[in-house]
Amino acid sequence: MEPTVRTHPTRRLPAALVLTAALLVTGCSEQSDDGREPAATESSGTPHGYVEGAREAAEEQSRLILGDPGTGASRVLDLVTGKVHESAPVTGADGLSTDGRFGFFHTDRGTHVVDGGAWTVDHGDHVHYYRAAIRHVGDLPGGRGAEIRSDAAVTAATDPEGRTTLYDRTALEKGEVGPARTLDGVHAGAVVPYEEHLVALAGDDESAEVAVYDRSGRRVASPDATCERPAGDAVTRRGVVLGCADGALLVSAEDGTFTAERIPYGQDVPEKERATAFRHRAGSDTLTAPAGERAVWVLDVTDRDWTRVRTTGPVLAANTAGEGSPLLVLESDGALHGYDIATGRHTARTEPLLTRTAKTPAGAAAPVVEVDRSRAYVNDRTGKRVYEIDYNDALRVARSFDLDIAPGLMAETGR
Repeated sequence: MEPTVRTHPTRRLPAALVLTAALLVTGCSEQSDDGREPAATESSGTPHGYVEGAREAAEEQSRLILGDPGTGASRVLDLVTGKVHESAPVTGADGLSTDGRFGFFHTDRGTHVVDGGAWTVDHGDHVHYYRAAIRHVGDLPGGRGAEIRSDAAVTAATDPEGRTTLYDRTALEKGEVGPARTLDGVHAGAVVPYEEHLVALAGDDESAEVAVYDRSGRRVASPDATCERPAGDAVTRRGVVLGCADGALLVSAEDGTFTAERIPYGQDVPEKERATAFRHRAGSDTLTAPAGERAVWVLDVTDRDWTRVRTTGPVLAANTAGEGSPLLVLESDGALHGYDIATGRHTARTEPLLTRTAKTPAGAAAPVVEVDRSRAYVNDRTGKRVYEIDYNDALRVARSFDLDIAPGLMAETGR
């Protein structure tokens, strides 16, 4: 499927993107129009980083998984080639999340899993980028509202009652939902795979204590920390961040020992202005979260510091690429705004990107701002369009993609 791609060439594309496209054409055997990867060629040996059924590339192979909650239609937009791949419909979905490779559509029947066919493997001193076939994997049973968290080995699905089911992620990579096992106990919020363990908050929604389990489900550590009215979590290079009434807890591991450090707001924060849902660029240690109607929290995990940035209008979504990058806020005027995090100064604004925002149906999924290493993406449900923004160039609209569905749900993979 060929979308209408509108470029806005006030600047040349970054050299890395041009190089990526050239490498894909000359060395990576481009994916076919139906989303299938060509067969691997024979070689004299198995190269380092080889993954069966996948192609390795020189740069991130970013893709957007898109869903139309009204019709159930779904698409995958390849941001390297600009092609849109049609995928099987997912009816009844009202939410979409990702672990960097898989998209998880949340429905009243459970969680439907889509392999976006693009991912990154970080070995610390070097990184591998892969692209493979796009395919529907299957359903994780259960009702609506499950919190899904993954690492390279396990996917944890925590239902609204706090019960957690663990799935073998390598089975998902093979295109199937493998055997599952249940983690004992009830937990507040998501159970988060981290450092070959599982980090959780044992207790209820009013007060819970940090608990660490091994992969078999055995409790192996209990850092001396509690979290009042927990909400929100994120995995960073510094550890797992858990949102609490007075700020956040940072759970980290060193030489197999887990500790929990409190990062308080440093001020009294009304409950409606707490950070309860974090967004950030994968690999970044800078988190964002709405702070009430007209402000955004920025948490610098490295410096253990909260900053509250006031906005010019009501906040629909926010994100940032991290240190040195602007805070990106999609506001009720339909425009994307840029703010200097250190000073709070308003630095840039796009023209309105969203179509008829005032007529968005009640209960419809809010738009999102996805951020990677060089671009940000905004989905316009009503206008059936996705915008690509160069956040390092005064929020220049680099490309826009006209679609045949209303992309009310969006998540970026390949990271």
